[in-house]
Amino acid sequence: MNSLRTGILMAAMTGLFLAVGFLLGGTGGMVIAFLVAVAMNAFAYWNADKMVLRLYKAQPVDKSSAPALVGIVEQLADNAGLPMPRVYIIDDPQPNAFATGRNPENAAVAATTGLLKRLSAEEVAGVMAHELAHIRNRDTLTMTITATIAGAISMLANFGLFFGGSRNNPLGIFGAILVMILAPLAAGLVQMAISRTREYAADRGGAEISGQPLWLASALEKIDRAARGIDNHTAEGNPATAHMFIINPLHSQQVDNLFTTHPRTENRIQRLRQIAAEMGQATESSPRPWG
Repeated sequence: MNSLRTGILMAAMTGLFLAVGFLLGGTGGMVIAFLVAVAMNAFAYWNADKMVLRLYKAQPVDKSSAPALVGIVEQLADNAGLPMPRVYIIDDPQPNAFATGRNPENAAVAATTGLLKRLSAEEVAGVMAHELAHIRNRDTLTMTITATIAGAISMLANFGLFFGGSRNNPLGIFGAILVMILAPLAAGLVQMAISRTREYAADRGGAEISGQPLWLASALEKIDRAARGIDNHTAEGNPATAHMFIINPLHSQQVDNLFTTHPRTENRIQRLRQIAAEMGQATESSPRPWG
């Protein structure tokens, strides 16, 4: 069901992009919009992971420099039947993590120093299992494409207003202004809806990979509480990347509604406790130790 919903939402995003192109430039505008989308997605497909890791100044680590983290990822990747991803650490006090890469063979996971400092080994394993679930589900590619199209819609809407888009719009200049305002808003809503859907799916997938849903539940509670009081300055300056993280790194969205990139943390924890119960695990006891 989550995959079907994601497919429908991505189709809606693509349709919106073509519709904006048509409203601003007629049939020719729609063709141009399509070609721009293809070019931007091709660029994102090959370069998005490098760009985001560079943006956050992520440093690669291995067994000699970060044996505990790399060992956890290695064992979980084996559990998930995935190739070993590249592992990075981001020097940032806010506890958080994300995955990136166009496919499982070219994937990477990144954790902040704040996450490694504040969480136990079990909780780190829960977080890394969640990120590996994103990789296994190919969410990293899905979210890269949706972010690229959303950005392209905003760019197209603004270009259309200043380069004669009103001539092809039935409502003239008023219609062009509406497109400029409403199209990026609609694209953002669709992008956020896709992100929330994939987070729930990755929570379940991560619980299956680690075998311990309560590890992730405990981690989410700690990360959410700490992230509310600790700024991630890079994320605040680049809000389009917020959907990548396991917990929203920004401080402007705290409710579970159309305008959030992540589900409400309490809802995610509740679902993880339900998954633990399905696995026959006591939801009130402490999770068993890692290893």
